[in-house]
Amino acid sequence: MLSRFIIRISCLAALLSCNMPTHAQINTDQVMQVGRNALYFEDYMLSIQYFNQVIAAKPYLAQPYFFRAIAKYNLDDFRGAVADASTAIEQNPFLLDAYELRAVANQNIGNVEDALNDYDEVLGTLPENRVILFNKALAYQELKRYDEAAATFDALLATHSGFDGGYVGRARLRLEQKDTVGAIADVEKALDLNKRSVNAYLIRADVAINSHRDYAAALDDMNEAIRLQPKFPGFYINRAFLRHNLDDYYGALSDYEYAIQLDPEDYTGYFNRALLLCEVRDFDKALADLNKVLALRGTDYRALYNRALVLKEKRDFKGALADINTIIAAYPNLAAGYFLRSEIRRDMGDLKAKDDLDRSLALARGNKAGNTSRNDSRKQGGQDSSKTSSDSNSTEPQTAGEPTPFDKDFEEIMRGASESPDKVMARFTSLLTVNDNANIEQEFINKSIRGRVQNRNVSISYEPIFTASYYNSPTELRPNPEYIKEVDEINRTRALRFLLQVTNSVPSLDDEDQIKRHFDSVNYYNSYLSSHKPRAIDYFGRAMDLLTLRNYDGSIADFNRALELTPDFTMAYFMRGIARLQKLESEAEESAKTQPGDGRIHQAMPTVIPGASMQQRRANMAEVMADIDKVIELSPEMPVAYYNKGVILLQLQDYTSALKALNRAIELKPDFGEAYYNRGYVYYMLGDSSKGSADVSKAGELGVVPSYNLLKRMNR
Repeated sequence: MLSRFIIRISCLAALLSCNMPTHAQINTDQVMQVGRNALYFEDYMLSIQYFNQVIAAKPYLAQPYFFRAIAKYNLDDFRGAVADASTAIEQNPFLLDAYELRAVANQNIGNVEDALNDYDEVLGTLPENRVILFNKALAYQELKRYDEAAATFDALLATHSGFDGGYVGRARLRLEQKDTVGAIADVEKALDLNKRSVNAYLIRADVAINSHRDYAAALDDMNEAIRLQPKFPGFYINRAFLRHNLDDYYGALSDYEYAIQLDPEDYTGYFNRALLLCEVRDFDKALADLNKVLALRGTDYRALYNRALVLKEKRDFKGALADINTIIAAYPNLAAGYFLRSEIRRDMGDLKAKDDLDRSLALARGNKAGNTSRNDSRKQGGQDSSKTSSDSNSTEPQTAGEPTPFDKDFEEIMRGASESPDKVMARFTSLLTVNDNANIEQEFINKSIRGRVQNRNVSISYEPIFTASYYNSPTELRPNPEYIKEVDEINRTRALRFLLQVTNSVPSLDDEDQIKRHFDSVNYYNSYLSSHKPRAIDYFGRAMDLLTLRNYDGSIADFNRALELTPDFTMAYFMRGIARLQKLESEAEESAKTQPGDGRIHQAMPTVIPGASMQQRRANMAEVMADIDKVIELSPEMPVAYYNKGVILLQLQDYTSALKALNRAIELKPDFGEAYYNRGYVYYMLGDSSKGSADVSKAGELGVVPSYNLLKRMNR
């Protein structure tokens, strides 16, 4: 990923307003035009659906692939963009903009050599194109081919001497080559050309921090960057870091507070605020912030270490001991971990405290000796080892959500770097900052643009099961319910009082008139069944009303009665499995509400299966699986049944079996977006990022909105 670079695409806006070929059929012309309109207004997912229709009708056209590639690029689906741009080039080798788009997408996923080839293809026709030269220079820099990067920047600025972004780009290159004087000269030139060049101020602030430790000068530049872009949370985190170093604690806390308001899902603000709150000994608020970090990040050892310190100060020794035990279990050679545990046990009056202290000192002595050997070998190899990892990371900015200074050094610490327990403790409690300066402007814009769904703060999980319901939540991308032949047959008989729809997005029933309608329907069935010969469809209808009203036991009992009368009633098995599963989920939620809490975040395996014993839980889920298997036996060509089976196996963490079920669902229904999404989710869980990304990209193409958020998170 080229998270450090600005990636620009030229001429695309102009292309969006160009005329389409006149030879296209009128219907594809219209659909293509609507798709381009949606793309122009940045409704990217909607535009993809229109381009899909054009491609299905006329797969030999280049432009729908190209425009779909643009949409995917803007959704951060860079591999999908490369694939579509490549197809567009196959259809029309003279489409230069497709080469440019493919180059930029390849550059973002690290295929830099491929990007250079495409840039050269464009420069063969447009040798002075400003954007292509700029991106080509960045590509050379990414490959550390600094002479070629410098030559490309020189060529760019010789032709476009008024391009402030070119001077900013060359300043970054010079910084990477340790030419601080040249970098500052380029920054000053960029600011002479454009006083609103945010990246220039950020580079100058970086130089002030890293070269001179001049926090006051850096603060002035950060203030200017914030004035120009007041809604980017990373700027406030950086300014808080500077204010903290200038002993302005109130100002630092204020900046962290505002950064959190701007982006409540960024853990960096919570973590840093927790450390400052510890310094002023406000441990209750610090604990709340560290809990939030763990909720956002999962098992974050740096946050766990600091929480152990806070819990120790609050004399919650049991909680502190649990956290430090988790760290030691993961990293048994961490001297600082044993040191902290010795202090916790000492305060508890535990005689094992001395054993931990001895272990800590022994590890520290061994680490120092081992590191001396490594340093000697490094010097013999011609490398300068005089700068410690602590020195190099103490003020280096980091992007929120990317590896922190601690994350980068943690593995080295565990392997035995020369660090005393006190030094490691200091590293654990050092503040984080945000860098990514070269791409700050683009990222800031992304957060505020309608249609960039990958940047929305959503909870990432698998797509839920499909059910038959009287209600659905259609969207513009997915206006129609899913199709099951047996549901369609029931609806055509008009035997039920309401029409069934197949959906995995059932809205909550909160309208009093709707609720009353179903109670009235239950009373109707009660009266009808008491005065007529019972039919399976009548019990099925009452069961559906009871399920809608969340009366799970009653609905299961009626599905049972329906099956007694008609043992091959496929949808009765289907819906009984749904009712049983929803009952288990409801009981799990109730069980979670009644569990005592101690104010800390507990890491637990996700499950929807409550019960006193694992054996009982498996038995409960076995009933659900038995119903699904019966549905598959009766209707072996039903893709939704295989999909639902895959979801339940995913919940049970039986990923291999889940893949088999989802594979079958996709075989039966090649455009089953949710199945692609969940299969990609399973591949990610199994560590197969390549297959996972391909499936999630396909799901996004088919209209599954969370796909691009998951794709972005998993490909950072």
